[in-house]
Amino acid sequence: MINSNLLAVVESAVTDTALGNWQKPLVMFVCNILALLVLSRRIWYPHVGPKMPLPFPALFNNVSVPAFLACMSAGHLLGTIAILTLGVDNYF
Repeated sequence: MINSNLLAVVESAVTDTALGNWQKPLVMFVCNILALLVLSRRIWYPHVGPKMPLPFPALFNNVSVPAFLACMSAGHLLGTIAILTLGVDNYF
């Protein structure tokens, strides 16, 4: 038989981590947009390959699909580091 105290601890831990908030996606979104704005100008060959259909091509340097994926990968890394180091739950 399973101890009811153990179930209470597991249930509270699951519900606390399963509940999301709006700050983490906002930080991730901002980091991705900043990475796209900055890194699209710093990549050596941003126009090699098929073009990415972005809404404002001049703003985002009219990047190709591989450059866009590289910027999004870097943005996710920056966003993850920002969320983990800032402790977004504590500051907002």
